[in-house]
Parts: sequence; structure tokens; C-alpha cells
Amino acid sequence: MNTDQVKGALKEAAGKVQQKTGEVINSPEQQAKGAAKQVEGNIQKNYGDAKEAVKDAVK
Repeated sequence: MNTDQVKGALKEAAGKVQQKTGEVINSPEQQAKGAAKQVEGNIQKNYGDAKEAVKDAVK
């Protein structure tokens, strides 16, 4: 696992928490920010996965 995979997973989890918090406090803005953070984390995690795949293919 590389740092992009870890950071992406953490960002995705933080986005889920932020989105749920927005739902609880009835804040559409927080919900949207949480959803955006989840997408950003997912992209970063996928980037890390691709880096690992390339690294493994080179070996």
C-alpha cells in the first residue's frame, strides 16, 4: 500500500462522516462538502491503486 491509497481511504472516510453530520444537523452545505471529499478520496485511492499496478507490472 502506498501513501496515496492510505490518504485516499482516509479522505473518503472523513467525507462520509462529514456527510452524515450534515444530514444530522440538516446542513445541505456540509452534506455536499462531505460528498465532494468522498469523491476526492476515491480518486486519490484509485490513483494509488494505479501506481501500485504499474509498480507491480514493472517488477
